[in-house]
Amino acid sequence: MNLSERINAFVKLGEEFEFVIEGNSKTNSGKKLFSMFSELIHRNGWYTERNVRHRLETLAMGLKRDVLEKWTGNYSIPENALPKNIGVILAGNIPLVGFDDFRCVLVSGNKFFGKIPSDDKVLLPLIGEILIEIEPRFSDRIIFEENQLRGMNAIIATGSNNSSRYFEHYFSKYPHIIRKNRNGIAILTGNETKDELAALGDDIFRYFGLGCRSVTKLFVPENYNFNLFFEAIYYWGEEMLHNNKYMNNYDYHKTLYLLSSIPLLDNNFLLLKQDAGISSPPGVVFYDNYSSTLEISKKLETDSELIQCIIGNSDIVKSVIPFGHSQLTLPSDYADGVDVLAFLINLN
Repeated sequence: MNLSERINAFVKLGEEFEFVIEGNSKTNSGKKLFSMFSELIHRNGWYTERNVRHRLETLAMGLKRDVLEKWTGNYSIPENALPKNIGVILAGNIPLVGFDDFRCVLVSGNKFFGKIPSDDKVLLPLIGEILIEIEPRFSDRIIFEENQLRGMNAIIATGSNNSSRYFEHYFSKYPHIIRKNRNGIAILTGNETKDELAALGDDIFRYFGLGCRSVTKLFVPENYNFNLFFEAIYYWGEEMLHNNKYMNNYDYHKTLYLLSSIPLLDNNFLLLKQDAGISSPPGVVFYDNYSSTLEISKKLETDSELIQCIIGNSDIVKSVIPFGHSQLTLPSDYADGVDVLAFLINLN
């Protein structure tokens, strides 16, 4: 396959995602994926139908022909290079979290060897089946392993801060990308509208706050009044209150903090805790105060390796993402700012 043919297959995959969402799939694997929505909820309580649908919708946006051609047009992708075996250790924190690496490996002309996470053994392998139905020449380039990866030319691994140390040691002899814990933050000025704060709720609660782009920390001005914030995010209450896994986390941390006499702000499904940390657990969002632009800039610089993206409409920092857009990614929105496609091309 040349690049144009690979792009064409992914364009058709994006169309299939749209068919799956509508319940009118064209491929056998797509019909299987649609039929499994309810089963997925029982397999993994974090993978609700609403979140799986949202993830497919977002991925479909990044599989439009113009998007893919604009993305790949920024690179010199060799047409006749010998495919490399790329091992990808997949995370399972949100639905199809490994799809971006999957797309990069295959679009670059290499072979994808995915190490399946225990939390998500179904979704990406099914996507692989759909893509092979669309373009059978991918059949020898998509392999999923439950055990050890062998014979790799390069490794892409996503995990926790603890697992990353193991990855760094074990895969040190390979060209590699190793990802650690990161999260999104939001910078509030106190001038946000209710609609903007409601959109911030999407950044906080989508995927129950488990994604690397989920907002787990708020920076707010001193003496900030959270009343409008709590009012704006109230509509998320029904979904959060009815998810046992999320509420178990909320209840556990609330009990833990109260036993330690830690002050909290609470709306019965979200705890706000003043904390210098960036990564908060599900059911909790940390917040910290700032008094000046210089102060917030210093905090962001100190924690830069912990921050995946910054949400807001402030002029305080550059490259902020609008409220409600943290999970709406395109192929060029690389995790940790590491250009995966360039990494793969340079292997050749």
